[in-house]
Amino acid sequence: MTTTAPSPPGVTSDASRWDRLRTPTFVIGGLAVATLALRLRDPHEHGSWGLCPSAALGFYCPGCGGLRAVNDLTHGDLLGAASSNLAFVVALPFIVAGLAVWFVGRWRGRPVRVPMSVITPVAYVSLALLTVFTVLRNLPAGSWLTP
Repeated sequence: MTTTAPSPPGVTSDASRWDRLRTPTFVIGGLAVATLALRLRDPHEHGSWGLCPSAALGFYCPGCGGLRAVNDLTHGDLLGAASSNLAFVVALPFIVAGLAVWFVGRWRGRPVRVPMSVITPVAYVSLALLTVFTVLRNLPAGSWLTP
């Protein structure tokens, strides 16, 4: 009878590379397709991507201007993107880094496990910052944050 040594924690040796990469590949591919669609169909044209429900109600949510920001970034206009949605532009490097870490961890067969002791405070701080951003962009003093 032969026995095999157990895999170290976090190593998924029994799954093929494609099985490990399927989800991150589809998520990143979907984001790429959405980005291309935003590049080709300009969200700066009123109604080209529909109407925002919160803007129709008279206030700007934290996501308002996000589509325009992506379009501006695909054209290399960082200032225009920041003018459309500053929160998205600030968060984008962290989003890209998170996707890269997820993909590389799956590629290597050793997914990165972030402890809840890190996730919880980051989530609370992010939620607080988005709340302040939302309130501020809906006040006269924060009109420079509106899309």
